[in-house]
Amino acid sequence: MEFLFTDWLGTPVWFWLSFIGLVVALTAFDLGVLHKEDREMGISESLKLSAFYISIALAFGVWVWIAKGADLGMKYYTGFFIEKALSIDNVFVISLIFTYFAIPRMYQYRALLWGIIAVIVLRGIMIGFGAAVVQQWYWVLYIFAAFLVFTGIKMLFAGDKPMDIEGNPVVRWISSHMRVTKDLHAQHFFVKVPDEKTGKLVRAATPLFLALVVINLADLVFAVDSVPAIFAITTDTFIVYTSNIMAILGLRALYFALAAMVHRFHYLKYALALVLVFIGAKIFVSDFLMGGDKFPPVLSLGVTAALIATGIGYSLWKTKGEPEPGWPVEEGAEDVRRDLDELSGGKAV
Repeated sequence: MEFLFTDWLGTPVWFWLSFIGLVVALTAFDLGVLHKEDREMGISESLKLSAFYISIALAFGVWVWIAKGADLGMKYYTGFFIEKALSIDNVFVISLIFTYFAIPRMYQYRALLWGIIAVIVLRGIMIGFGAAVVQQWYWVLYIFAAFLVFTGIKMLFAGDKPMDIEGNPVVRWISSHMRVTKDLHAQHFFVKVPDEKTGKLVRAATPLFLALVVINLADLVFAVDSVPAIFAITTDTFIVYTSNIMAILGLRALYFALAAMVHRFHYLKYALALVLVFIGAKIFVSDFLMGGDKFPPVLSLGVTAALIATGIGYSLWKTKGEPEPGWPVEEGAEDVRRDLDELSGGKAV
């Protein structure tokens, strides 16, 4: 029992075990009960499931507030809202990836779920490493802050550059070094197919596996922004990790509600850019202009929430009545077959 009350990364072990148990339970319930069989998720179900995950995240924040104090409770909510808002941009990229690989909606949820399981592990590694670095060398936090300010300014003036999935070096490497089927095989990431030369059954990856790989790579790119943003709010490892994961857990449900209307959030990126600039700048304001005093968490949460709410509201108003851009799955399937054949040098099966 004494072990449970031992501090690990500044937080008692039982806190960590409780959180990990909650994540495992939610994931098992989602995969084993709600989506035991592959099916297409409707917008209504998606919104209800999203509301459920957000409620769990907010309730967890209440527990953090009570157990660790109002200051860290406020920082948890700030981190959660920032990560949740950044995930809307992530939805747009995921939508492009699924469209490119022509993945039907009924198989997208399983790919997202396994992708998020991988994200939970990868974010844990990144946050653990970042926490160790910041604890050892505090000045690294200024590098994070400067990077956030730079990234935010760049987002304000950068145009909309489409993601080059075909040119992704990992996709090209997998396509040229592994057997990849031209067609989907239901929800399977790997299948056994006859070898063209020997006729023996050999293992081959499917386009669903390639989509899963690219989604995880895209999340690593997003993590480069989101993880430093949370560290700029607090260096408490438990708050950084839990706020990140709680926001990501509901992403797969939120995806199906937002994917069909992601074009309506076009102007949100400018609000997110200002959030990154604000979060980065407040580190310098706190340490150099306020004599090391903490930036008021209430003000930080208020500014963050106001910017995000304004960005969402303005986007919905500005894009009202705009037609939804689309790419039929059938057309995308033909394109991905051709691209896989070219990337693999004609070895796609």
